[in-house]
Amino acid sequence: MKNNPFKHWTEIHFLKDRINNPLIEVGECSYYSGYYAGGEFEDICVRYIWGDQESQHMYNPFEDYGWTVDKIIIGKYCCFASGVIFMMGGNHNHNSEWITVYPFKEKIIESYKSKGNTIVGNDVWIGSEAMIMPGIKIGDGAIIASRAVVTKDVEPYTMIGGNPAKVIKKRFTDTDIQILLELKWWDWKEQDIQNAIELLSSSNIDGLYKFYKQKYKN
Repeated sequence: MKNNPFKHWTEIHFLKDRINNPLIEVGECSYYSGYYAGGEFEDICVRYIWGDQESQHMYNPFEDYGWTVDKIIIGKYCCFASGVIFMMGGNHNHNSEWITVYPFKEKIIESYKSKGNTIVGNDVWIGSEAMIMPGIKIGDGAIIASRAVVTKDVEPYTMIGGNPAKVIKKRFTDTDIQILLELKWWDWKEQDIQNAIELLSSSNIDGLYKFYKQKYKN
């Protein structure tokens, strides 16, 4: 693919090192595997968001219009497959409460409606070409199936898929999910995460909790 920043489908880009848009926030170790989409994450995946170089030269929604502009906030250790799409707020000038949704130039300032920030928790895996609609909140540990269209918030450690996306199953029992949300392993010291890789890469939640108590509860 011409001008593809990815040389092979096995290549990943850690997003924190590559994001320039001030309205995109990304935590440590979250990555994008974008070979098949053929472009940078913030160009291909995050759509209709002010803050790229071109739009910054055109206008300032805060100063010019007084708008509250939506952000995308991504946690730590997230995995995004090729062609994931986050639909953002730059095109929210189609007011469904008005007779026409056509964005007449004279009414653009009045027609804009913020959808709220899109928030992706920690340790989230989003499959190829899934679409996340504006203002969605995805909980820690969730999995979004390929080509899912996410129109509602997603609970932690839940697998969803389809169009519109529906719950497939919870990854663990409610009790285990509460334990994992207490652990917040992604916030541990880097050395502790390295020492716990064998447990993290298993289904041994009890063992991980014992490790956590030894390190952080004494």
